[in-house]
Amino acid sequence: MNLIRIILAIFLPPVAAFLTVGLGLQFWLNLLLTIFFFVPGMIHALWLVVQNAKTAP
Repeated sequence: MNLIRIILAIFLPPVAAFLTVGLGLQFWLNLLLTIFFFVPGMIHALWLVVQNAKTAP
């Protein structure tokens, strides 16, 4: 499942952020970053996916 989220984080960052954290602050931040600056949105989504993988059991 994490591989799919990583691929989504590269091509569709807000989708990966939504699947990782839901409709919280991090999702909206990622959406704004992606709209205005695609690469920071992608980096932020990757960071969310990796952080979630570290804390998940």
